[in-house]
Amino acid sequence: MDTQGRGRAEDVDPADQWVLNPNTGEYELRLTPSAPQSGVPGPRRPAPVPNRAGAPSGRTTAPVAPGRGVPPPRRRRGAPEEPLPGRRGRRPAKQPSKAKKALLWTGGTMAFVLVAGATTGYFYLKHLEGNVGTTDVGDAAASSFSKDEAFNILIIGTDKRTGAGNEGYGDAGSVGHADTNILLHVSKDRTNATALSIPRDLIIDIPDCETNQDDGTKTVVSGQEGVRFNRSLGESGRDAGCTMRTVEAATGIKPDHFVMADFNAVKTLTTAVDGVDVCVEKAVNDKQSKLVLPAGESKVEGEQALAFVRTRHAFGNSGDLDRIKVQQQFLGSLMRKMTSGDTLTSPTKLLKLAEAATNALTVDKAIGKVGTLKDIALELKKVPTKNISFMTIPVVDNPAEEIPVTVVINKSQAPPVFDAIKNDVSFTEVKAQQKKEKGAVAARLKGTKSAASEVRVRIVNGGAAGGAAQAELLYLQNEEGVLKSENAGNADASLAKTTLEYDPDQADQARRLADIMGLSGSALKPGKSVINSQGLPTMTLTLGKDFKGAGVKLSSTTAAPANVDGKSTADKVQCAS
Repeated sequence: MDTQGRGRAEDVDPADQWVLNPNTGEYELRLTPSAPQSGVPGPRRPAPVPNRAGAPSGRTTAPVAPGRGVPPPRRRRGAPEEPLPGRRGRRPAKQPSKAKKALLWTGGTMAFVLVAGATTGYFYLKHLEGNVGTTDVGDAAASSFSKDEAFNILIIGTDKRTGAGNEGYGDAGSVGHADTNILLHVSKDRTNATALSIPRDLIIDIPDCETNQDDGTKTVVSGQEGVRFNRSLGESGRDAGCTMRTVEAATGIKPDHFVMADFNAVKTLTTAVDGVDVCVEKAVNDKQSKLVLPAGESKVEGEQALAFVRTRHAFGNSGDLDRIKVQQQFLGSLMRKMTSGDTLTSPTKLLKLAEAATNALTVDKAIGKVGTLKDIALELKKVPTKNISFMTIPVVDNPAEEIPVTVVINKSQAPPVFDAIKNDVSFTEVKAQQKKEKGAVAARLKGTKSAASEVRVRIVNGGAAGGAAQAELLYLQNEEGVLKSENAGNADASLAKTTLEYDPDQADQARRLADIMGLSGSALKPGKSVINSQGLPTMTLTLGKDFKGAGVKLSSTTAAPANVDGKSTADKVQCAS
């Protein structure tokens, strides 16, 4: 309802007073027609406070805390009380509602920013930070978040029974095991992401891990061999850092950060977005989870949404792997809903989602600020849903069990999946994934190319297999005629991607070598040449982890293994069966 003379201010939904400014892309407070509006929101200048001589002193009044009334001006003892300036002879001014004061105290501006796939308000910054729980996991997590690099976030769903209505889920008295686990990798160029599910019943080795105690001391929790993955959290005081270390030990992929939530997260997040669309091939009536759904499409939220992702008896063979597939389909639908126009353009939904998301989360200290969570979510928003791949670690039944209950890593199929994620390689064959480079980057490949015999290059191994530099050197000399080349040993640091650094005067040599090796424009790094053993300026070719072998062009493939069982993408609607 408009506040201009119709209805009471107390009846106005605060979110309805915010409108999208098409010029800035930000939400702004809707002011009355007589009030000036700036194209760029900013704080209002308080009125000057008169000094004792009656002239403005230049000082401003302290900001009023939200929800509190404005105290009257002090007067000297015995002095008659005077009406407020500008209101002489009129009825007292109507006080703004508490909700309106809470909006106005920020200076009339709010920048809505993405959190967990949707946007939230900067107005709630300190309040939201108070909602988010943090855990200090030491060096198990990165010390900061970088918007310019690829990153891995371990998403953990615990089976801890907290909150009303959760008695029917999880193990009674559980300390909070790692019940649902997804390692989310977001590519450096933000063109793709991979959500790799880790089965709770996967048999792995849990390494020793250092944990911080409530009294500020540290203790090392001993590891265990040949146990279920879910025991990496909660048991013996293990924190999320132990789960992160277990992921790295099992896959070779180091998580940078973690986000942990319990059962209530599914309830509150789905309610905040007014439900999530799901689909089942057959009607469901699961007496244990109390999930009742007709065949086809339905909308679930709250308790029903939790039942949908927790049930183990409604789909497939009633096992954990089938439940994981259903959870992946659910998460894809939740991502589509949170990034839909209906959610992003609704201030009311955004405020609800901000409260729900922050109340549901526990994260590592490095990302415990709402501003950092906003940065992460904005980076996630850049990834098209069609390029977000869902998959599960390739596994086989545990050969040590007569009647298989647990699983172990498939040693032939899993390593290529792990390597693709570590090397930031996409699982989706999309044109954007083929590194269509723009502007100056693409221009590095355009122009004249020198003869192979004129290419001077030193080769170092920066992450490829042992002996790779010597093997590539022999190939270039014997097969391609790059005779002015030499092996310079190992690089100081390990690189994921192969690079070629050269002086701009050597650009024609760089283009020839790029053509021979299938290097992309982004692999070419204009910089400085070095002096080779003959005292001549030379380029430096650093072989990264993406190096496939001597004579194999780096552009020979642009996607990770395509034959991963159960792979799906977040843009597709699928029906659970």
